[in-house]
Amino acid sequence: QVQLVESGGGLVQSWGSLRLSCAASGRTFSSYVMGWFRQAPGKEREIVSAISWSCSATYYADFVTGRSTISRVDSKNTVYLQMNSQKAEDTAVYYCAADQTVVASNRTPSAYAYWGQGTQVTVYS
Repeated sequence: QVQLVESGGGLVQSWGSLRLSCAASGRTFSSYVMGWFRQAPGKEREIVSAISWSCSATYYADFVTGRSTISRVDSKNTVYLQMNSQKAEDTAVYYCAADQTVVASNRTPSAYAYWGQGTQVTVYS
């Protein structure tokens, strides 16, 4: 079974930084796309960023472009999301997702087959 485990969430001051990690296991992910999504209370789940294992194509949502970086470590099957200049509106549960057929630019959560449990990020002033 595919398993995705997020870590690195927590409490961060406004304008501070966090690095989220997603450790993937259960199969070879060389043909997969890994995505980060977030969901705030009362709002729909939305894409944050995504990266392809095969070609390193990346996607960033407009609200994180320029202040976030997605990366991977192939030997560890791990994807990272570095988030800088955090804002109060970044407070949400952040989820790691994976799919074999989706392209990195696909913004739709339903396109991803596998999901982690999520990690809470809270930004305070």
